[in-house]
Amino acid sequence: MKKSFAVIGLGRFGRSIALELYKLGADVMVIDKDEEKINRLSDYVTCAINVDVCDTDALTNVGLSNMDAVIVAMSDYLEPSVMSVITAKDLGVPLVIAKARDELTGSIFDKVGADKVVYPEKESGMRLSRKLLTTDFLEFFELSDTVSLIELLPRKEWVGKSLKELNLRKEYRINVIAIKDNDDINVVMDPDEPLKEDCPLVITIKKSDMKRLM
Repeated sequence: MKKSFAVIGLGRFGRSIALELYKLGADVMVIDKDEEKINRLSDYVTCAINVDVCDTDALTNVGLSNMDAVIVAMSDYLEPSVMSVITAKDLGVPLVIAKARDELTGSIFDKVGADKVVYPEKESGMRLSRKLLTTDFLEFFELSDTVSLIELLPRKEWVGKSLKELNLRKEYRINVIAIKDNDDINVVMDPDEPLKEDCPLVITIKKSDMKRLM
């Protein structure tokens, strides 16, 4: 089943997250009071809604309660950001992420119930969107415009099976380059050894094949 996300605020950070989530196969709703921004993005997401986020009744009625996560990306507008976080949590959204411009703003979002606070200078919209789409990702790095390096926990269905059995290169088009076991990084792997649930894999994958891991 596809994951569903709402992105509130279509500045550069919000647009980046929305476009990347949709490109990776998620259902994405975008919300902004600027009709021009909504119109520019409407053909590239699942649903684009022009609404004043300061109007909590209107925000409640757009369907936030159906989302797996809500990303509030309006750090320059503190009051509507705070109201959006509170409204999303009141509606039972399991994961509410707020973009903060500084530590003070971040502490305010923490106090009003945001589950995670992000700082754009530390985490790009693209990186965050990929983390959101799989809870198995522990680390994510872009090696080039086409290839990513990812540290991820083995999926449940992989645990207890060997790399030879899984044939991950064929099934997922990924290359396992190491297996971590506590502080040890094993780059000479036994293809017949069963994978453990608490031993992350370090892999490389083409960005065009990322959907296979979602």
